Amino acid sequence: MSNKLDRLERKIGYTFKDQELLLLALTHRSLGGRNNERLEFLGDSILNFVAAEMLFQHFPQAREGQLSRLRARLVKGVTLAELAKGFELGEYLRLGSGELKSGGFRRESILADATEAIIGAIYLDSGLEVVRERILHWLTGHIADLTLVDNNKDPKTRLQEFLQSRQADLPRYEVIESSGEAHCRTFKVNCQIALLAEPTYGVGNSRRLAEQQAAQHALVALGVERADD
Repeated sequence: MSNKLDRLERKIGYTFKDQELLLLALTHRSLGGRNNERLEFLGDSILNFVAAEMLFQHFPQAREGQLSRLRARLVKGVTLAELAKGFELGEYLRLGSGELKSGGFRRESILADATEAIIGAIYLDSGLEVVRERILHWLTGHIADLTLVDNNKDPKTRLQEFLQSRQADLPRYEVIESSGEAHCRTFKVNCQIALLAEPTYGVGNSRRLAEQQAAQHALVALGVERADD
């Protein structure tokens, strides 16, 4: 088992002084006896703290609600399961026979919990500074993708919140053309913001829809979103 754990240590980028902690972090409750639930509890708390600290420093203009939303995105189970899959963690989990038969080594919730348990184990083995470095290293790609823009909101709201986060002037929308019969009008609107040299444009069968399209094009021009978002 030691050689197998050595391979996992290379994948996570950390060598345990007490390898029994790693073994415990990989032990699911379905196996019976001592398991990783307490380490998972500890790791979850550490992960949330490290993520909160990083976001607080990385987004100095963000409001509390924005920081909470970003942290939730960063530490969600799907993200942790992705990390676990990158470590091929399923190969190392210690599961009871029932979980083995049902494919527990592929289940995202089990993989995410084990990742949190490993965080707790590293903390106990080497302290906060070491585990903070590992967490930030693992999450580098996810951190780079974070933005204050909430894609569940409409483009005008997303653009406004982005500009507010940069303490920039709010956008100005202007109808520059309208055509068609009263029941089937087409509007062309431009969106002007100080951060862009040229206005962006939107077209729609209502002024609101045209403004939304112009705002979406502004987000793309600012590099906040991709054209296919």
